Order: sequence, then C-alpha cells, then structure tokens
Amino acid sequence: MSRIALKKKLAAELPSAPFSKLGEILSPYKEQQLLNPLFSFICSVDEVLRWRAVSAFGIIVPRIAEKNIESARMIMRRFLWSLNDESGGIGWGAPESMAEIMCFHEGLRGEYLHMLLSYLREDGDEPFQDGNQLELPQLQQGALWGVGRLAEKYPDLLREEDIIADLLPYLDSGDLQVVGLALRIFYFLKEPLSVRFREKCLESTEIIRVYEDGEFSDISLGSIVESFLSL
Repeated sequence: MSRIALKKKLAAELPSAPFSKLGEILSPYKEQQLLNPLFSFICSVDEVLRWRAVSAFGIIVPRIAEKNIESARMIMRRFLWSLNDESGGIGWGAPESMAEIMCFHEGLRGEYLHMLLSYLREDGDEPFQDGNQLELPQLQQGALWGVGRLAEKYPDLLREEDIIADLLPYLDSGDLQVVGLALRIFYFLKEPLSVRFREKCLESTEIIRVYEDGEFSDISLGSIVESFLSL
C-alpha cells in the first residue's frame, strides 16, 4: 500500500472505529509505516482524528522502544524539535503525544519527563535555566493535558518533580481551558487548592473539553473544584 493510500485509510478508520479497536486497526502495519501519517494527524483540525493519533503514538512508540530504543528516542526528539522556535513549526500535538508515550514506557518516561515539565516552567536564574515555557495558550493546553495524563497515572512520580509552584500561574490564565487543565493536575496530585481559587472557580459554569480514555467530556470549572471537597 502506498503512503498516500495508507494515510487516507487511517484518516477514515481512526475517527470512526470504536476506541477499543485502535490497537487492532494499527496492528497490520509496521510501526515505522505509521509514523508519518500520525505526525500529520496530530495537527489535524478534526478533533477526533487528532486525539486518536495521540493515543496511537502511545501504542506504537513503546513497541518501537522495545525493539530499538534509539529509534524511539529519535521520535521523541522529533517532538521536541517541533516545539523549538528554530524548527519553524508550532508543535501542535507534541506535548500530548510525548505524554501518552511516556505513560506506557518506563525508560522513555525516565528520559523525557523533565523535558515535558520544562514546557510549563519559566527560565530560572543562571545557571538554573531549566524552563522552556510555551507562550501560546493552545500549546499550554497540550502541555497541561500531558502532565495531567501522567499525574493521573503516576501521581507519586509527579509529586517528586515538585511542579505545584510552576502550575500556579496557569490558574490565573485568561484561557479557561488552561485553567481547567491545571486544576485537574492539582486534583490528581491531591494538592489543596487555595480559598481564592476555590471561590473563583466554584461559581463558574464555564465549560472545558477534556479527552480521557478515547472519549470527550465537557465539564465545568465549578465541578472540577467541587471534586476537591472530597479530598
């Protein structure tokens, strides 16, 4: 099958098939065959296709890593490069895909988690400049979703990374999707929320959209804050 034909086939099948069948759809193809279509899909305006591609990366890159860890590292570096100003790209879908991959491969998680976290951090004073903070709210959403994905799955590991201070500025963002995704990380890490933020969000009926386990949920900021009351 030609690369163009494969891309068209996947573009049709990934959004329409049940999420539980995602691995089955990918299994007939060699992992390397799937990379270029998936990289293009994570930039798609089709919401379902974009997120299915993120999930697909979490399936195929860990498989590649088990066969050849250096090949998997090259893929991770490709994501990192797409987020670099010098690349000329924007990096849509890169933080989310990196996080999904790290959810399912311990070695890559150990090597690249600090890079994902750096996208939420401002540069410190010399020689402690470990931040690569993303400026666009849409990219911030991707980084926060990715950190939240890992915080839900590996809360103890994320607590060790001491990220709470880095998250606080996002609670004051003018982008409500950014605020909501930052709040979810606090919840997954069972971190207390200040009275100011509780009061600010508890009365809010603003809705954010979250992708979880192949499904989309529309939830209000107030309902996220209410969940803290049970902690």
